[in-house]
Formats: sequence, structure tokens, C-alpha cells
Amino acid sequence: MAELIIMFREVLEASLIIGILYTYLRKSGNESSIKMLWGGVSSAILISIIASIIFQMIAGGFEGNASKIFEGIVMIIASAVLTTMIIWMAQNKNISEDLKNQAKESLSSGFKYGIFTLAFVAVFREGVEIILFLYAIGIKDGISIFPSVIGSLLGLLAGYAIFVQGVKIPLKQFFNVTSVFLIFVAAGMLTYGVHELESGGVIPYMGGETQVEDDKIIATRMNGESKTFTLNQEKKAEKWASRIWDINPKKNSDGTYPMFHDKGSIGGLFKGFFGYNGDPSLIEFITWVISMIGLNVLYQKIGRKKQ
Repeated sequence: MAELIIMFREVLEASLIIGILYTYLRKSGNESSIKMLWGGVSSAILISIIASIIFQMIAGGFEGNASKIFEGIVMIIASAVLTTMIIWMAQNKNISEDLKNQAKESLSSGFKYGIFTLAFVAVFREGVEIILFLYAIGIKDGISIFPSVIGSLLGLLAGYAIFVQGVKIPLKQFFNVTSVFLIFVAAGMLTYGVHELESGGVIPYMGGETQVEDDKIIATRMNGESKTFTLNQEKKAEKWASRIWDINPKKNSDGTYPMFHDKGSIGGLFKGFFGYNGDPSLIEFITWVISMIGLNVLYQKIGRKKQ
């Protein structure tokens, strides 16, 4: 369901940008530049689709540990971009005036493609963010098409209601509420990125210990729990030992996951929203705690200091 909120917010942001620029051009008597506006929007959407296809082709070319490392890096980048977006939105109290000033400068500069460029960059930025965020969510939880489509449609409808129907929507409150939610999503992305880098061997497993006795490996967790592995399962033993707890219930007899398993219906929902993990490693847990504290401090001290 995280994709619904992200798509709604991203499409609404793009709709607001287009709506603000369109309204300004109409009211300022620059209707001849509206074609440039729509040209920039259309080009940005087309290039975003092409970029998405290329990105998927590149991502599909990795296998084994290389795939995990690539996914881990993408998750961390997506978390950083999402954090930047949250803070930027919180800092900008009057995006409408900023866009109008940029449009005014573009028109007065005499550059023929000024409005085209302004619209293209603004919309393409949203497109790149969507590609990153949806790919990151897909790695962690899998993508649900229905929520993504619903989020997009709601974003378009909200933009239509604001600019065509004149409906007043408390956008600042909306962005504040969704920003708090997205902080959890960003922390979850960062933590899962670390998880993938652990699996890929870039970050060593930390916590617990393993020792070889006779012809077996004994792995011991920090809580004292132990498990025996064969000699050819060294990495698996280290991974098991690094887990600080495991509250995931066992699989059902038919092979499905129980509701509260982090891959089950309810556990999976919490995993998508808050980065919940039923058996986190020590470094994953530390990363999640530090990122949650750090992101909240950034949002409160930097993002909202101008409010």
C-alpha cells in the first residue's frame, strides 16, 4: 500500500506544478507558451517511460550477489532521494510563487524553450522519483498494480479538483501527514538496502558467533539460542547467528505464510508501511533505529524550521 501513497503524492505534485504554470500563463496573457508547457510535460512523460524500461533492463542484467548489491545500492539511493523530497516539501512554504517567478524569468529571458524546459525538468524529476521509489518498494515487498493505479488516479483527480473545480484542499496538512508516513518508508528502504548489502557480502554479518566443532558449525545468537549447521553452510550459519530475534511464526502446512509473518497479509502490510522485519540482524536493527531518529530530527529541525 506504500505505492498508493507515493503515487498519489508524486502525481499530485506533478499536477500542481502543471496547474500552477498553466494558470500563470493564462492569466499573464502568455497563452502562446501553453503549447510549450504541454510539450515539456509530454516529453518528460515519454522520457520517463523510456528511462523506466532502460532501468529495468539494466537491473535485470545482474545475478547472484551482484543483483543483491545493485538492489541494496538502489534502495539506499531511493531512501536518500525520498528523504530529500520530504525535507524540500517541508521547507517550501510557497511553491506556487517560486514556480511563477521561474516562469516569469523564463519568459523574460527570451529563450524560446524556457517554459518547455521548466515543465520538462519539473515533471521528469517526479518521473525519476517514481521509478526509484516503485523499484525500491518492488524489491522489498513486490509491486501491486491496483494501488499504484488508484494512487495515480486520485492524484489526477485532486489536481483537477483544485485547478478546474476550484476546490480548496488543505495541501500543507496533507503533505505534513504523508511526510510522517514517508519517513517510515524511507527508514524501511535504507534498512532493506543494508539487508541486501549484507546478503551480497559487502557488509559482514555482525552479532552472535559461530564456531567449528568436529564436523559441524555451531551458531549462537546474542540471546544465547544455538543451532547446528554443516561445514558447507558457513554463510548460512553466520546469517542465522546475526539475527537478534525471530518472532516470525512457522509456515502453514500448505506452505503459505501466517498473517503475522513479515511475508504474511498483516505482517507484510506493516513491512511495507514501517519496514517491519520479524528476524532482523543486529546491523539492520541499528540502521532502522538510527535512521528513524535521524530522519525525524532532519524533518523537525531542517525541514520545518521555516514554518
